[in-house]
Amino acid sequence: MPEIRHTPQAPTRARTLAPGERIAAHRHDDHQIVYAGSGLVAVTTNAGTWFAPGNRALWVPAGCVHAHRAHGRLALHLLGLPAAVNPLGLHAPTVLAVDPLLRELILAYTREGGDDTPERRRLRAVLLDRLRASPQQPFRLPAPTDPRLVAVCALLHRDPADARTLAALGAATGSGARTLSRLFRRELGMTFPQWRTQLRLYHALRLLAEGAAVTTVAHRCGWSSASAFIDVFRRAFGHTPGSHQGLR
Repeated sequence: MPEIRHTPQAPTRARTLAPGERIAAHRHDDHQIVYAGSGLVAVTTNAGTWFAPGNRALWVPAGCVHAHRAHGRLALHLLGLPAAVNPLGLHAPTVLAVDPLLRELILAYTREGGDDTPERRRLRAVLLDRLRASPQQPFRLPAPTDPRLVAVCALLHRDPADARTLAALGAATGSGARTLSRLFRRELGMTFPQWRTQLRLYHALRLLAEGAAVTTVAHRCGWSSASAFIDVFRRAFGHTPGSHQGLR
């Protein structure tokens, strides 16, 4: 197993990642806010994958081992906060809503860098105030550990449009539907249909970040029509897939 890189201080900076580029698993002694100014960032831990488009940010608590992956050309903004500063009292990775003001605060604070001047301290104070007011968005894709779930989930990761029932997927992997259904609830905290919808939305975000057309995304991710995809996407993210591409 590769050694986990340990960086005591979480960096505050902006950087660009090419499509598909990764930052290997690492941890910080500080908390970190991860934000995609453009593209899509996926942050993975042992517990699953969190993904944040342009109107979401991800809180990564101090000590959490995590890795990043870019989908589309990613403008990655990282903001480190000392472990003693936890404005939301969060101790697990959490997706937060980002309104236009918070977005501009994050962009300004991470782009400027430099010394800890009075101006930067004031900017950070306003940023933290806006973070405290940010609603949490419980949107993640939990990762299975039970081999039976791993086998089923791997099939759907390879083809999100796979429309087979849980019974058919279980038959293909040597497990019963009842057993798998219990495992989804117990291990992943959601039903199989809920998990499959999260998976499809994850792949949809990835494809949108890479510039795919909305109708293409709907087809490749398993929706019966573009309108059905748009409806599910809007309910999950508060805007349409077309306007989401404009956030990049």
